[in-house]
Amino acid sequence: MSTFWGYVRADGLGERVGIRNHLLVMPSVVCANDTAVRVALQLSGAVYVTHQHGCAQLPPDAAQTLRTLAGFGANPNVGACIVVGLGCETVRAEDVAAEIERLSPSKPVFCLSIQESGGTIAAIERGVRAGREMLAAMSEMRREERPLSDLVLGLECGGSDAWSGLSANPAVGWASDRLVKAGGTSILSESQEMIGAEHLLAARAVSPDVGARLVAVVRRAEEGAMSFGVDIRGSNPTQGNMQGGLTTLEEKSLGCIAKGGTAPLLEVLDFAERPTKRGLVVMDTPGHDIESITGMVAGGAQAIFFTTGRGTCTGCPVAPVIKVCSNTPTFERMRDNMDVDAGSIISGSRSIPEVGDALFEELLRVANGKSTKSEDLGYGSFAINRIGPTQ
Repeated sequence: MSTFWGYVRADGLGERVGIRNHLLVMPSVVCANDTAVRVALQLSGAVYVTHQHGCAQLPPDAAQTLRTLAGFGANPNVGACIVVGLGCETVRAEDVAAEIERLSPSKPVFCLSIQESGGTIAAIERGVRAGREMLAAMSEMRREERPLSDLVLGLECGGSDAWSGLSANPAVGWASDRLVKAGGTSILSESQEMIGAEHLLAARAVSPDVGARLVAVVRRAEEGAMSFGVDIRGSNPTQGNMQGGLTTLEEKSLGCIAKGGTAPLLEVLDFAERPTKRGLVVMDTPGHDIESITGMVAGGAQAIFFTTGRGTCTGCPVAPVIKVCSNTPTFERMRDNMDVDAGSIISGSRSIPEVGDALFEELLRVANGKSTKSEDLGYGSFAINRIGPTQ
C-alpha cells in the first residue's frame, strides 16, 4: 500500500492531510477550562483539552503556550476549532485563534470570550451554536487518496522495561524507516531520554550543525536535572522502569533512540515546532509522556507510535495513539489498552523486521480510519511543557 485516505487541509505551507476530522474545543487559559468543557459536552463528537496555563507566565512560557495551543488547533486531524478565553489572560483567545488561522487558513475557527459574552451561560450558548454549525459543515468533508509522504508520525515510549529496547522500540524503528523511505516524516522526542546515547544519533546528522544542536539540547536537559542537586534516578529511569529491569538512564536512552531506526537525522525542533523537512527529525521535549505527545501533535504529527513494557494507558484528544507492547504477558494482561504485541520478538516467533512491517501496516490502517484502543476508551490527555516559574 503506497497511499492512504485523508482529509486535505490547505495551510500556510501548502497542504497537510488529516487522518481524523475532529471539532476541537480549547481554552486559551486555565480560567476558561470549565466553560470549554461544557461547550464540548453539548456537541456530539467534539473533543476538548484542558490545561493550567495561559496566565501569570513569563514571556518564554507564554510564547510556548501560545505556540502549543495554536499548533494543536492547526493539526490536520482537526477539522474546526473553538477557542475559549476569559478575556483578561496573557495568552489571549484571539491571538491563539489568529495563529491557527495563519497556520491553517482553510480551517474554521471560532473565538469566544467569557467576559465579552456576559458570563459563562451566555458564552456556552454562543459556543454551542457555533459548534453545531461547524459540525454540520464538517459532516460533508470527504477523504481523498494521498501519498504516504503526507504522513507525520510521532515516536514515544513510556512505562519502559528491559524488553522495550530489544523488541518494541527497534520494531518501531523499522516501521519509521519504512515511512521515511516512502517520503514521510517521523518525530523522535524526549531529550532527557537520549542522555548517554546522543552521540550515536548525532553521528547520523546530515550536517555538523544539526549534530551539534542535538548534543546541545541533550546536554541542556542533563544540566537542568543536575542543577537541582538531586539524583535523577527514580525520576529517570522511573521506579517502574527499574522494576521492569532497566538499570541505568544510558540503557533506557539506547532503547529510546532505537525508535528512530537508521535514517539520517535532518533537523532538531523546539517544543511544538513544525518540521520543515521530511524524514527523521528530533523534537526537544521532556521525558514526560503527555507533554512529549502534546508537543509532537502540536508540531503536526497525525499519529503516535507509543511503546511500553509496563503498560501505559494514555491517549491524545486529536491523534490516534498506537500502543506497542514490548512483552506478551503485559499485552495479554492489558488487552484493553494495547494495540500490537511485540513480545513475539522475545519469544522468537517473529523477527524485528516482521513486527516492524506489521506495525507499518497497522499505521496505514489507522490512517485510513481504524480506531486505536485509546480512542475506543475515549482517552485524551494533554499537557504543555513549562519552562519557568509561575508569576
